[in-house]
Amino acid sequence: MPAKPPVKLFVLDTNVILHDSSCLTQFEEHDIVIPIAVLEELDQFKKGNENLNFHAREFVRSLDALAGDKLFEGGVRIGPKKGKITVRLDPEFHADLRLSFGSHIADHRILNLAYHLARQYPKREVILVTKDVNLRMKAKAVGLQASDYTTDRVTDLDQLYTGRRILEAVDEALIDAMYQMPFEVAATDLMPKHDFKPNEFFILRNGKKSALAMYHAPSGLMRRVDKVGGYGITPRNAEQTFALHALMDPDIPLVSVSGKAGTGKTLLALAAALEKKKLYRQIYLGRPVVPLSNKDLGFLPGDIQSKLDPYMQPLFDNLGVIQHQFPETDIKHRRIKELLTEEKLVISPLSYIRGRSLVNIYFIVDEAQNLTPHEVKTIITRAGEGTKFIFTGDIYQIDHPYLDSMSNGLSYLIDRMQGQKLYAHVTLEKGERSELAELASDLL
Repeated sequence: MPAKPPVKLFVLDTNVILHDSSCLTQFEEHDIVIPIAVLEELDQFKKGNENLNFHAREFVRSLDALAGDKLFEGGVRIGPKKGKITVRLDPEFHADLRLSFGSHIADHRILNLAYHLARQYPKREVILVTKDVNLRMKAKAVGLQASDYTTDRVTDLDQLYTGRRILEAVDEALIDAMYQMPFEVAATDLMPKHDFKPNEFFILRNGKKSALAMYHAPSGLMRRVDKVGGYGITPRNAEQTFALHALMDPDIPLVSVSGKAGTGKTLLALAAALEKKKLYRQIYLGRPVVPLSNKDLGFLPGDIQSKLDPYMQPLFDNLGVIQHQFPETDIKHRRIKELLTEEKLVISPLSYIRGRSLVNIYFIVDEAQNLTPHEVKTIITRAGEGTKFIFTGDIYQIDHPYLDSMSNGLSYLIDRMQGQKLYAHVTLEKGERSELAELASDLL
């Protein structure tokens, strides 16, 4: 019987914990080291209402639940069939690193500890785990193994679920049947051995004939999808028709819409929410606040409202587009103002929504690609009865310093939720702003 490979030793950077406060459970039987510099950095994040503050507090609570005298010595077992976790104090700065790295920088203290551990345990794999690509490069420069935190990464972005397909050479009689009562056909008639996913959308084609349809898994039927507008907004292509259909369907409580700038993601979601307002107690429209250079909002001048206005303005812009579909005397124009005044329509940063009751809410999360997978999970698991969640964003337009197109929360949601009967997704590809905007989006 071959010998079991030695247990690995993972040294965690602070940003891994702030990305996923439950990360301790993700390393299987391998051991984890938390540098004391990480605890010092977490201490600076404990107070506040941002997602980073939440993760810092959650991790410290988890660590406290494991705490014992051995936490700083031989380590404490994380759980059954799990490795040990140890908190390590700073060793003396290694001579190999002293000339290149300043010891007063927290990242360099973490690097120094990992370097010492690699020499202390030459027969074990010592791996520095960090979301910071620059720190990974520094580690590799001194001969250390370094890795991104990949537990919640999408493995193949090219195969990411789009929520829609084209079926060519469909029997003309079946397409004709989609336009006759009851506007549906058996999915097996289209493809005997079908692999359709629940709430997946299709363009059925045969020459000049075509029909838009959605697979209804409980009945096994392919149902026609009509081009229906919402609160003055009319879909301009098949993709937008599919998206608006899912956004306005009360039987699908979780919907994601992805696409580049100008494809209409946020506009369609807001229009659908206003169209279906009578079904919900309130509409929430929120987005994560990711300041430039990853600096706290406190670095910006002015009071809290003036600091937040630049982040929320795109949402108000979309609301204005919908409002101006109607003259000022129209009841639908006035109704939007009333909803804002009565707080039936709330536009706010996501961190300000934390702790609020999410029962019978139409909840739109814009720029969801700037959320971590753990944050997306936290939001959805707080859903109360009658709440519908919408996540919109562009998985290639990341503002978060430690996320990319494969590790962000929106990509993770699409990858993990595909095929679930409570979920629908549509990827929008065709821009609908202007020819110039489309050209700039594609080429610049």
